[in-house]
Amino acid sequence: MTRRLGVLLVPVSGLSGTSYPVGTQVAIRGTGASVDGFVGGDWLPLAWWEFSDTPPVDTPLV
Repeated sequence: MTRRLGVLLVPVSGLSGTSYPVGTQVAIRGTGASVDGFVGGDWLPLAWWEFSDTPPVDTPLV
């Protein structure tokens, strides 16, 4: 299965208390209005409007 990646559209705080700026790449798990985001093992609970999907890693950009 291809990893699902995204980027943050707004600053978001992780469970560790670290604040991640706009443009930070996150690994996404889940679907729907809220998903789990991860940055280096730190969990970020994300709403649909806080991130944007990016192309899968194994898909060449056209």
